[in-house]
Amino acid sequence: MKILKWSFGELLNSSQKIGMNILLLGIVSFITDASSEIIIPLMPFFLKFLGGTAIGVGLIVGLVGGLRDSLSSILKGISGYWSDKIRRKKPFVATGYTISAASKLFFPIAGTWELVTLVNVWERTGKGIRDAPRDAIIAESSEGKKGKGFGIHRAMDTAGAILGAVIAFLLILIFSAPNKLDTIRWIFFAAAIIAFFSLIPLIFVKEKPQITPPKYKIGFRNLPRNYYFILIIVALFALGNFTIFFMILFAGSFFTGEFEILIPLLLYILFNITYTIFSIPSGVLADKYGNGKILSFGYGFFSLTCVIFVFCQSIPLFVLGFSVFGLSFAVIDTVQRSYISDLVPQENRGTALGTFHMVIGFSALPAGLLAGWLYDLDPTHTAPFIYGAIIGLISMILLFIYVKRQKRAKVT
Repeated sequence: MKILKWSFGELLNSSQKIGMNILLLGIVSFITDASSEIIIPLMPFFLKFLGGTAIGVGLIVGLVGGLRDSLSSILKGISGYWSDKIRRKKPFVATGYTISAASKLFFPIAGTWELVTLVNVWERTGKGIRDAPRDAIIAESSEGKKGKGFGIHRAMDTAGAILGAVIAFLLILIFSAPNKLDTIRWIFFAAAIIAFFSLIPLIFVKEKPQITPPKYKIGFRNLPRNYYFILIIVALFALGNFTIFFMILFAGSFFTGEFEILIPLLLYILFNITYTIFSIPSGVLADKYGNGKILSFGYGFFSLTCVIFVFCQSIPLFVLGFSVFGLSFAVIDTVQRSYISDLVPQENRGTALGTFHMVIGFSALPAGLLAGWLYDLDPTHTAPFIYGAIIGLISMILLFIYVKRQKRAKVT
């Protein structure tokens, strides 16, 4: 309770401490995620109920989840570079959120998994355009406390995710159509309407004018060597960081009837609550003890999550698994962005954050496809989690060794 009180107390007081832009962008993300997270936990079941394919459900889920994450992350690299190049961030942010909102209108009418994939690609295009420039604005508005700034934004983002999952849960209970597929379609339509309200707070975001130093060239050559070392470790971890769709689908396989959807939805809400509670503390701890040290713990928590899922066969273990998963991503999503922002000069921050997201994108699709293949291959569906646990552990060890060596190098 103390951590929960601290997290939301920091959130309420943040406008005076680190800038109104972070709160406004947090509200935008809150509404956007409320919309998106109505859709995301239901997407694996939507794909499953559509049917009409000869390939396994796991492979389809891995393809859709991996492709949506991959494309958006690759586009972040391009938008980050160009936002640095033209020294404007807000137009990219506004365009990205608008595209995402418009695309959601097409989820309810998609009739095949191929069309669902195309709409996912369209929706993730908006995310890819907006995220790196938005993160650059957050970094610039954090006044020397980037970990805390990103923590507050991630907390508001995930608070929206909690609301979205709760709305999805309630709508499943209240508006039950003759079949599950029709129920999900109506819920997707409600989510699309909510998405457009996220565009209103963007009007009030004020971008700081950027003055590039004389002769300073925006590009990859001006990024420091340490940045690339961290990028390699991030890429390795991303290869094991398959989509959350698999956790949701795996949890649903233990239940029947409406509980096949309702129980995973409750677990997904728990994941997001844990994520929200620990986002701000993760950023504050990273500012105090160092990004690398705290991020290595995040990778370790992800590995532990996968180990728990290997043995999950009861609700208490699923509760533990989704809770630790929320903790791991509160650390990882917050601290990775803060770490990258601290490693590079402000003039190249959009490029650095965009490249960071792009590297994750190149890893996301193979990670999703491999996890999907393993999910269908193994009758117990636990093979993807064994793979994820190994990759998470290796990433943790490599980052821990790197941080130790950097610390020794500074001392000598």
